[in-house]
Amino acid sequence: MRPAEVDRVTVEEAVDRYVELVRAKTVTGGLSVATGEVYARDVATFARLAGADRVLDDLSGEDVDAVLLAFARKPDERRSSPGGSLTQSAASQARFRRSVSAMFKHAALAGWVQLNPMAAATVTARERGGLRPQRRALTREQAEGLIGAARSPAAGEVSRRRDQRTEVRDALIVLLLTTLGPRVSELVRANVEDFYTNDGVRYWRIFGKGGRTRDVPLPRDVADALVEYLASRPSTVEKALLLSWRGRRLARGDVQAVIDRVQAKVDPEHRRAVTPHGLRHTTATHLLADGTDMDAVRRVLGHSDLTTLGRYRDELPGELEVAMRTHPLLREAMREARVGDADAADL
Repeated sequence: MRPAEVDRVTVEEAVDRYVELVRAKTVTGGLSVATGEVYARDVATFARLAGADRVLDDLSGEDVDAVLLAFARKPDERRSSPGGSLTQSAASQARFRRSVSAMFKHAALAGWVQLNPMAAATVTARERGGLRPQRRALTREQAEGLIGAARSPAAGEVSRRRDQRTEVRDALIVLLLTTLGPRVSELVRANVEDFYTNDGVRYWRIFGKGGRTRDVPLPRDVADALVEYLASRPSTVEKALLLSWRGRRLARGDVQAVIDRVQAKVDPEHRRAVTPHGLRHTTATHLLADGTDMDAVRRVLGHSDLTTLGRYRDELPGELEVAMRTHPLLREAMREARVGDADAADL
């Protein structure tokens, strides 16, 4: 539906207003600080590339395409090559497009544009080869190897402080990430008081994106690991569940360091680099592969709808062969064949 009257703001003014909205959402918990910073940076880049003095409503789909192409060709200072700076990766291009699209979606609702030009934009970026290996789900053997290494500390492994058993903490981190698939921001934000018991079942109240919360029951092994960790956690005024060896709340980068440290103890045959987000994919993939209800998996991960969940379901080696061997329309015939084979063997 078109607005009755368009507010012909410039690109610069629209971006400024949108950034104020984004910052307000980060203050109220509607957006994470990291996401807010990305949106603000991307739309500021959009303003420079599109022309700050142009009227936002005058931009067409072709204009947006030109900006997307200009961003794609823009050198990425974070990466370098022998011949100079590399251009933006496909992932960065896709992220930039999402940021710009979110701004125009708000612009259409606010009456800054009559029609959203993103609907006519055609430039898209594809991630070659799908997800990066670190973001893909681990296979069952790889995931079990990681969990096993976390729960069996190497001989002689000691913590840097006697009042903390960091190997117990590391095991809890790996178990929570692999079995519940929280966002890394949700994990480092967790406090001791967020875990409670109801009717003998231990729950984690997770404070997620958009100010939404979800209460997820812990598998028995994870609940036991939590109890063991809390028993070894030093008494401190710090509310954070996960503490560094200095007694401070863990940061996002610390979580990756924990995963890498545990991975180093995994049998090389079943070892593969993975990020916290890759473990989130692992949770979704194996729960769905085991026949868990899709809506239950959605609630565990904290997605608002099932369409988002589809992006977290990765392909597992051999899953098509297993599916065809146990096809639901042929199970009765297969059972009869097995009975016939058994009768023939008795003759």
